[in-house]
Amino acid sequence: MQPDRLTDMMGGTAALGAELHDVNDLVRLVRAGLPLATVEAIVDGGWLNRAELSTIVLNGTSLSARRVQGRLTASQSDRLVRALRVLSLTVETFGNRDKAAHWLRRPSTILGGETPLSLLDTDEGTRAVETLLGRIGHGIAA
Repeated sequence: MQPDRLTDMMGGTAALGAELHDVNDLVRLVRAGLPLATVEAIVDGGWLNRAELSTIVLNGTSLSARRVQGRLTASQSDRLVRALRVLSLTVETFGNRDKAAHWLRRPSTILGGETPLSLLDTDEGTRAVETLLGRIGHGIAA
């Protein structure tokens, strides 16, 4: 993923409190914990709603606790970046955000009847979604 696309999804440099030039910058930011402003930017930008965010990254109780710190934990940040990476790949694969959003939220028989978005709470689920997107992107029957 290109750092500028991820930066835009997370509300820009102002929300991040830093610039992302390469993967090393992203790793440092994730390890330090993403600022809560990125969570608000993702919800406000329509990338994930609060219920989806709660399922994939952190529940409402955890979010309230994180408000005191002002940052997500490293593991929460990692889950959020992982989800954003897949959201970006989905938009790239389908060519527009509306089609991508529809696909992410529609149950898939290939994914055991789950929605692709619901699988992003685990690494293995994310890999399954990424594999399926790769097949779709290469025109292989999915």
